[in-house]
Amino acid sequence: MTRRTTAHPDLTDSRAKAPFFSTWRVGTPLRQRQTVEAIAETWERRPWPADGLLGYYVYTGHDTSTLLHHSRWADEQAYEAYVKTQRQERVDEIDTTVPGIERLWLGRYRYYRSHAPADRAGRVPGCIVIVDIEFDGPDPERQRAWVDAVVEALESEPTPHPGGISAHFHLGTDGNRVLNYAEWESAQAHLDALAAPGDGIGSAMPQWERVQTWPGLKSTTVSRYDYALGLLPD
Repeated sequence: MTRRTTAHPDLTDSRAKAPFFSTWRVGTPLRQRQTVEAIAETWERRPWPADGLLGYYVYTGHDTSTLLHHSRWADEQAYEAYVKTQRQERVDEIDTTVPGIERLWLGRYRYYRSHAPADRAGRVPGCIVIVDIEFDGPDPERQRAWVDAVVEALESEPTPHPGGISAHFHLGTDGNRVLNYAEWESAQAHLDALAAPGDGIGSAMPQWERVQTWPGLKSTTVSRYDYALGLLPD
């Protein structure tokens, strides 16, 4: 069966070879709450769909309009089998409860590496910040090199903001994108870090300038979310 959990996902769990992220637009804060509950009820009425699904998590956007979905799969084959046999009936039930949901995108990723301060243990995220990076064409080597440069900049910070808990970097399987799933103590802590000296999070250092002017960097989108729902096999 399926059970709810309040625990955040372990982004470093090596069993999840195929972490996916997607976004739905639902329109209003009320519809955000209604959709989260519809997802929970739809899934709880059914058996857990596949051994290859390690967990499914939903987050409400601070834009008051969107939901972020994060599913953690053992491999893409498990996801494809779920799509063929079970996904549509669940989507149909949710859409009956909350009509008019727009499903904006689905991104397939591979976990690459993380950065976390030494005092991270025991700190609970109060805000999830998703940083979506797009490059001007597929280049897996460039994806990894850019992430390595970001981690170098983070590690070079003389006074890192105390509200940052962790950053988990994922490489898009299309070779074009990088997604950073960053855990913060609060949205305000993240906003304060953005307003710190220099461009972007961190001090005005050459390491950050290198990250921000990387050749082929096309766009950077930052979105903040609250954890709303976790589903696990019982």
